[in-house]
Amino acid sequence: MTHLHLKPLSVEDLPYIVELDRTCFGQLWTEAGYQRELESPNSHLLGLFATDENGVSLVGLGCLWAILDEAHLTILAVLPPYRRQGLGRLLLQALLRSARQRGLERATLEVSTANCAARSLYEQFGFREAGRRQDYYPNGEDAAILWLSGIQNTVFLQKLEDWDRQLLHRLKQQGWQILKTC
Repeated sequence: MTHLHLKPLSVEDLPYIVELDRTCFGQLWTEAGYQRELESPNSHLLGLFATDENGVSLVGLGCLWAILDEAHLTILAVLPPYRRQGLGRLLLQALLRSARQRGLERATLEVSTANCAARSLYEQFGFREAGRRQDYYPNGEDAAILWLSGIQNTVFLQKLEDWDRQLLHRLKQQGWQILKTC
């Protein structure tokens, strides 16, 4: 059984963060950029680590910025061999829980209009498109601007708890064991 450990990232994790970024995004952010995120009180950088017989490895990461009463989700990435297993969902749920704990009212993010898998995930959580940014990405793709309101709502909290139960059951069936969530 492989163990999953969800925890805030630290400076010691920088080489692994940069490598994951390079693999998933082709170097969206630099090491210095991630260093600033780790040092900023308005950022929450979360890592998903897998532990198996080969050791511990960073397999996913997520980042949010707390801006006034909004959570701006800036990064959500899972290494290709670990995709389509619910790990992106696990990270997203943890980020939304963090936003809720910080007292933030709503969440926003940009996602490539061509990234159907990511858009589907966000829409399952209630994110809705509010606009587009033309030629947002270096490859010329547009970004959809998505918003989710009501994070502090008790109905949303109940949904989050239900999603947690469902996802933990699914991950356990796939052979994952969650050691800690934050």
